[in-house]
Amino acid sequence: MVAFQWVKKTFELLTSHEGRLASINGATQIRAGVIRPEVIIPLDESADTGESIPESEGKIMEVGSKIRIIRNPNFGAVAEIIALPHEQTLIPTGARVRVATIKLEDGTQYDIPRANIEIL
Repeated sequence: MVAFQWVKKTFELLTSHEGRLASINGATQIRAGVIRPEVIIPLDESADTGESIPESEGKIMEVGSKIRIIRNPNFGAVAEIIALPHEQTLIPTGARVRVATIKLEDGTQYDIPRANIEIL
């Protein structure tokens, strides 16, 4: 159930903008250059919630960043980056890759190839 909390958050976000003009791009690509569907809802000056969101939030892979896993076995799970080791790590496929040490919402920690995550 933890892996689908993003569904509830997405639903709540969309319903909070019910009745507004929106644009949907349904293009997807699961391989190499991962492309996800997107919904764009223009916000005007009167829609300002008063919350300030840093420009870099969700764009930089750093310790503390929230991420979503985009490969099995934990596809869709949300986690937090707790370390970004500089050295390459040998993974079960035999490849040496740079990894991120992550902590799932249930507290489980493990290393995952950086290519297998997306920043939220």
